[in-house]
Amino acid sequence: MSQKVRKILVTSALPYANGPIHIGHLVEYIQTDIWVRFQKMRGNQCIYVCADDAHGTPIMLRARQQGVEPEQLIDAMSIEHRADFAKFNVGFDNYHTTHSEENRFFANTIYRRNREKGHISMRTITQAYDPVEKMFLPDRFIKGECPKCGAKDQYGDNCEVCGASYSPSELINPVSSISGVTPEQRESEHHFFRLGDFETLLKQWTRGGHLQREVSNKLDEWFAAGLQEWDISRDAPYFGFEIPDHPGKYFYVWMDAPIGYMASFKNLCERTDGLEFDDFWRPDSDSELYHFIGKDIIYFHALFWPAMLHGADYRMPTAIFSHGFLTVDGLKMSKSRGTFITARSYLDHLNPEYLRYYFAAKLGSGVEDIDLNLEDFIARVNSDLVGKVVNIASRCAGFIRKRFDNMLADEISEPELLAHFSDAGAAIAELYETREFSRAVREIMMLADRANQYIDDRKPWVMAKEAGRDPELHAVCSMGLNLFRLLIGYLRPILPATAELAEAFLQVEPLTWDALSSPLTGHRIAEFKPLMTRAEQGQIDAMVADSKENLGVTQAVSKSNGRLAGDPINDNIEFPDFAKVDLRVVRIVRAEHVDGADKLLQLTLDLGGVTRNVFAGIKSAYAPEELEGRLTVMVANLAPRKMRFGISEGMVLAAGPGGKEIFLLAPDSGAEPGMRVK
Repeated sequence: MSQKVRKILVTSALPYANGPIHIGHLVEYIQTDIWVRFQKMRGNQCIYVCADDAHGTPIMLRARQQGVEPEQLIDAMSIEHRADFAKFNVGFDNYHTTHSEENRFFANTIYRRNREKGHISMRTITQAYDPVEKMFLPDRFIKGECPKCGAKDQYGDNCEVCGASYSPSELINPVSSISGVTPEQRESEHHFFRLGDFETLLKQWTRGGHLQREVSNKLDEWFAAGLQEWDISRDAPYFGFEIPDHPGKYFYVWMDAPIGYMASFKNLCERTDGLEFDDFWRPDSDSELYHFIGKDIIYFHALFWPAMLHGADYRMPTAIFSHGFLTVDGLKMSKSRGTFITARSYLDHLNPEYLRYYFAAKLGSGVEDIDLNLEDFIARVNSDLVGKVVNIASRCAGFIRKRFDNMLADEISEPELLAHFSDAGAAIAELYETREFSRAVREIMMLADRANQYIDDRKPWVMAKEAGRDPELHAVCSMGLNLFRLLIGYLRPILPATAELAEAFLQVEPLTWDALSSPLTGHRIAEFKPLMTRAEQGQIDAMVADSKENLGVTQAVSKSNGRLAGDPINDNIEFPDFAKVDLRVVRIVRAEHVDGADKLLQLTLDLGGVTRNVFAGIKSAYAPEELEGRLTVMVANLAPRKMRFGISEGMVLAAGPGGKEIFLLAPDSGAEPGMRVK
């Protein structure tokens, strides 16, 4: 009896559009993609949507730093994100952006519906203001000492040491992480979402099987402390959507970010016949809605998000699945150690299927952190994938080609063994369904061991040398390839690219879960080609070295020209990396204003017979005529950067908190242009 086809909509948290995807991010997208691919193999209608989270102050400031418009920044980052996800075989059905008309529509709709029901209030608040940058500061752009545990260098909304949440005004010794000055306190009228209106509903929902148990327990702490009103507005300047009827006020990025799930799905519906938005989002929908997120954003997703949806007459999520963080070799990812690895750095050296498999072998249904041990990574990939699974096909295929014209036997010689492998599918499916991927991998590898033991016991290489044993050889190798087919089918959600190669070799349609139980008999296969090669230590070493070079030195140098909130400030680089920075004395030959730029001056620098063009954010401290003829120090080997105003071919070094207090580094008076600074 066939099962009812489930209608499932799945999302992952939206990657922020101000930086590249790294392997820590990939834990979530690979976990989600495995689950989605499993559901599709089961024959369910499972739709996976995502988008770039494209609003907020960090993006506005990074675009300003790069001399481009925010739209240019997010468009370029979207191209990069999509390319990286595609290479890791993350199969989104739609990938969109929160800077879209669909997102504007749903943000306005959710806001208006909640306001009409009295769930939005307005009041004047006192807020941190940066007098140098002339802007109100988001919580994450204020740093200081945690008021609960005293930890230094903590953000203005929560402590990464003790986990406490608090108001920026409670921080001890706060400073602006943009300019470094102590913020002023100024008043501004803001919009608030009355989360407390939904307390009874949320208590029932969070204990209704929609969350992991440890997440529900954590939320109980917030209920005990009392649900606070949520500030959903921000003051100009801000990159985002202006709140209807309130000029100069913008939706806070966390207001419209989860709404991006709806917007991306709506965008897909508009391009897909028969796919109706309301079928998945109306309150009485019989579809399923799942969000995969990191444990650091539980508060937004498990309290604010379902409350906003309910208040706007949309359905609430079926479940929210949280996961832990990634460590590398037991430690937090580090630029100095080369373990802060971007997706692109990984792809330059290693097969993405390796990482998909390793993460799957570590992931369970809980929120525990997982570790990428690089030594274990090589050993497990080579042992499990190359040595066990792929090896079965390579051991059998050659005999089928040479002796039997690539035709499998007409009958299965070991029906009980095949039934054992086939029957295991039910338990493996249940493990996939419940996101117990590591246990599913263990079950599959136990079957792979059994398949290899079968081949070892039958010794087809001996049969091939003895006269009259071709029927046995044919039966054993055909049996081995049928076992391989089942194994690669069970691994298909984890290894989609390898499975596709295996399907081409076996000459079968894309494997479904139901199809796995029907063996291949009297079937012609193609010539076997290697499905996967071994991972080598040299590849790991090269990836780590590249990560040090690409991220360690570049970020260390860039901090000398101002640091954005969220950049690491305590991640040391090794001396050999620092020694690569080429500091040279230069004379400022010409300094000019830059049309359309508030902070930039265009400098022509003499390095001793060679000139360089550099854009420097020092206009607030220097008039052009003050600079011409002066000596200063520049980073001479920084890669040129294309900016809206032209190409910047280096960086001048300066110090100070910002504003008028920016001090160019000047060498001794005896220095000459082109001299190296040591």
